[in-house]
Amino acid sequence: MSSRLSDYLALIRFDKPIGTLLVLWPTLWGLWIASIGQPKASHLIIFVLGCFLMRSAGCAINDYADKDFDKHVSRTQDRPITAGRVKPVEALIIAAMLAIVAFILILPLNTFTKLLSVPAVAIAIVYPFTKRFFSIPQAILGIAFSFGIPMAFAAVLNEIPAHAWLLVLANIAWAIAYDTAYAMVDRDDDVKLGIKTSAITFGRFDVLAICICYGICLLSFAVLGWLLAFPTIFWIFLGLAFLLAIYYFQLIKDRQKEKCFLAFRRNNWFGMSLFLAIAFAY
Repeated sequence: MSSRLSDYLALIRFDKPIGTLLVLWPTLWGLWIASIGQPKASHLIIFVLGCFLMRSAGCAINDYADKDFDKHVSRTQDRPITAGRVKPVEALIIAAMLAIVAFILILPLNTFTKLLSVPAVAIAIVYPFTKRFFSIPQAILGIAFSFGIPMAFAAVLNEIPAHAWLLVLANIAWAIAYDTAYAMVDRDDDVKLGIKTSAITFGRFDVLAICICYGICLLSFAVLGWLLAFPTIFWIFLGLAFLLAIYYFQLIKDRQKEKCFLAFRRNNWFGMSLFLAIAFAY
């Protein structure tokens, strides 16, 4: 039983919280702005747990979708399904159970939020399969990771104001940036397997594309700060995020796999800096 639990936890990447954080930060951006800096404890608990559950479900679906690819990629050969420790059908059952629990969590929320959860789940299911036909699946990942933003506004305001979409744009651009750095680690294997990723699509312009995406994210936040008349402290933390983007550029510019992976893992700091910019602004 202990061994099975360990395999299931590995399936949902329980020991690798970076994915949950990359979903959580943008959700908190939206929740804090929608709540004018004072979110209800119930909303905070629901969205934090929801981010963990849906990211975990997404990992299980991703491993199911990639079960025939992972065995050919050195970094993923020991994943539970590929290694034969978890059956594909088990992964689907676990993903379904996690998604059901996540839906139960939002039952106290309004109808608008519940309706938004339907496309949120749909895009989470579709994303892993887009690597087969879409040139920049990282953009689909960005959309999947952004659904917490409109859902947070819907839960608090029962509507999605125009400036909420600036956060969505910022997060999609950020997701393309960090996940392209992540894809640069596996690029050689992905080319052999015929998998499509932004790292392959951007080619020799990969680093430039990542920098542009960070620029779009930061510019979106700058416009947001201007629209909402945020105080100086917002701009200080936005400047910190800009410095972090420069640091990530320094890591990825030579395209060394270890440094590209490190840049991906440390993007948590970027999302946290933008959250602190919003939190302290209120």
